Amino acid sequence: MDRHLLDRITLEPGKRGGKPCIRGLRITVYDVLSYLSSGMSVPELLADFPDLTEEDIRACLAFAADRERQQFQLGA
Repeated sequence: MDRHLLDRITLEPGKRGGKPCIRGLRITVYDVLSYLSSGMSVPELLADFPDLTEEDIRACLAFAADRERQQFQLGA
């Protein structure tokens, strides 16, 4: 796991209800994953959210993968 990607994900209690956000922006990991899963392409996402970068999107995917791995380990 590339730790520098996960460093792009921030948690601030007063922002977006404390949900994981990207680089302190008001865009949550959930927002990005939801748009991608609904069929939005990376170029479309970047066009709609000019503050995002491709590395931010990879960070969201890495965060979700890491969270899934942690949940699997807890359930074992």
